[in-house]
Amino acid sequence: MTRAPRRTRTASAVALGGALLLAAVGCGGESGTGVRTAEEPPTWQEPAAYSYTLESMAGERSLLGKFRITVRDGEVAEATGLDASGLRVVRHMPEHVPTIGDLLAELRRARKDGADRAEAEYAADGHPERIVLDPREGAIDDEAVYVISGYEEAKAG
Repeated sequence: MTRAPRRTRTASAVALGGALLLAAVGCGGESGTGVRTAEEPPTWQEPAAYSYTLESMAGERSLLGKFRITVRDGEVAEATGLDASGLRVVRHMPEHVPTIGDLLAELRRARKDGADRAEAEYAADGHPERIVLDPREGAIDDEAVYVISGYEEAKAG
């Protein structure tokens, strides 16, 4: 049996993995989980009060880490770092902790500025669950990935 050189096998495996990833991404749109990928967000109004968990990753930025965030009157009222990076941000740069509205504004800015990648996935109620930004695909460490979970609108009263 003749075996392909190691470099060829590795390249083939990478190509196959990339093709599978593209196929999975190409199956965007509505899914059975209620998550939608869209150029424009569904109708969703940011409430004045809510809480959510944010995991911010990728790139070389000051806002990296995992946080539990409470918003009141449209402003971050409380932020708790849930990992070492999140604790550092909350302790030294609390003004960098965003509301969901801030994240959506960043997405709109990236689209307006012609970012190579500015995508979001939305929950059935319209709030974003994942935002991926990459201003220049060939640049290193300019990406941002935000994963939003545990979203809860505050109860009135």
